[in-house]
Amino acid sequence: MKIKIFFWTLFIASVLKAQTYEVVPEFEKFFKEAGVVGSIVVYDYKNNIYKTFNDERNNTEFLPASTFKIINSLIFLETGVIKDADEIIQWDGIERFYDMWNQDQTLRSAFKYSTVWVYQELARKVGEEKMQNYVDACNYGNKNIGGGIDRFWLDGDIRITPYQQIEFLVKFYENKLPFSDRTFEIVKDIFIKEKTENYTLRGKTGWAVRFKPQTGWFVGYLEKDDNAYFFATQIAIEKDEDTKAREKVTRDILAYLGLM
Repeated sequence: MKIKIFFWTLFIASVLKAQTYEVVPEFEKFFKEAGVVGSIVVYDYKNNIYKTFNDERNNTEFLPASTFKIINSLIFLETGVIKDADEIIQWDGIERFYDMWNQDQTLRSAFKYSTVWVYQELARKVGEEKMQNYVDACNYGNKNIGGGIDRFWLDGDIRITPYQQIEFLVKFYENKLPFSDRTFEIVKDIFIKEKTENYTLRGKTGWAVRFKPQTGWFVGYLEKDDNAYFFATQIAIEKDEDTKAREKVTRDILAYLGLM
């Protein structure tokens, strides 16, 4: 009996690799080159390794801003307030400051261009009760949707840390959230930012412009060689030009790691 237990323990140990956290001081230079203060978590899925910089910030809660469009899109499709990625959502005729917002949209285009009015309109159709139920079921951040059904992710009460972004994205990748396979398939499709012969990059930016101090996000994951590498980059935004650093720093670090 003891022999069986011993070999079973060895088997479990071989299957479940220990979670490893590695602080990478070299990541700092990419933030300095971009002229911003920030942090990053990169998670190697297959090897269960976190590579991080500035963990004080990685453990700090921030407004998700437009990164909430990932879970929002899942909820919209699952509740049926929109049928698929390409259903037409008619523009309301109100001129806004981004030209790409001032036209009819689809979920696909609204995700790509972060068209706020589309997500606000669909969130109102979902309603607070269903929205709260899904946010709770997904264990998303602090799960507090106070501040208005159509704005809580922009300037309301919900908060999420970079580590929690990774946790959510891993569950999304594994289809281990309360949504159908069809819903996952659609959102994973509109999430694609770049596809090459070597990798597929899914990513979503966010900019908490209505909140002081302003902060920016780039979150997602890169699939390469039968593995996935998740990332959550968080920066302080002092001026509009800083927003470019969200994606640039991330790409530079992924390239430094030999992933791009």
